[in-house]
Amino acid sequence: MRLQDKIAIVTGAGSGFGEGIARKFVAEGAKVIVADRDAAAAARVADALGAAARAVTVDVSNALGARAMVEAAQAHFSGLDILVNNAGVGHVPQPLEALPEDEFDRIFAVNMKAIYLAAREVVPLMKARRSGVILNMASTAGVSPRPRLAWYNASKGWVITATRSMAVELAPFGIRVVALNPVAGETPMLKTFMGEDTPEIRAKFLSTIPIGRFSTPEDLGNAACFLCSSEASMITGVAMEVDGGRCI
Repeated sequence: MRLQDKIAIVTGAGSGFGEGIARKFVAEGAKVIVADRDAAAAARVADALGAAARAVTVDVSNALGARAMVEAAQAHFSGLDILVNNAGVGHVPQPLEALPEDEFDRIFAVNMKAIYLAAREVVPLMKARRSGVILNMASTAGVSPRPRLAWYNASKGWVITATRSMAVELAPFGIRVVALNPVAGETPMLKTFMGEDTPEIRAKFLSTIPIGRFSTPEDLGNAACFLCSSEASMITGVAMEVDGGRCI
């Protein structure tokens, strides 16, 4: 029970990596706000986790959404110890000059601006308590970018730099900031990254991962649990690769 009595918000927790993190956190003793823009998905996960979870329907790219999920944590569980900025969007592979402006704006809003909006709400609370952990979901795309995903790659590189910047500024207040770099996984975003889901394209992707499989929600849940627990109390500013060797 490495997160016993901790209170966490996990964004994008209605599916994929976010769901895996929410499930692991509850299994390790935490209470979790399951935040997602898909109300039915958030409710499904929260219902499965019982009294230790509450579903909140929010758009994390909106200031009101960021405030609503923090208020929900305080209203339902009377506090906040951990913020997991997991929600993210991608784009199908294409030449960098071809991406429509509205898609670029959506990537900026969800992958980048949402972290800023959440920090505005959460950091003052954590500073007052002089403790807390913020975990941002980056990607191997921010370390070893693939062609034709330029703007997604760039957004995840931003997340890594933001994590390091936040970590060095917030350390004196007892707040740790860390990130995870998953490789492509069995999540709703996989088809987006590949362009289309065929055995041939899957085989091509898997050939770049030495361990020979995709990341799973359980992989990310386990890594997030460690980084957000007291076992990682000396770890801040890192972007841990959970990628089966993809970035070696």
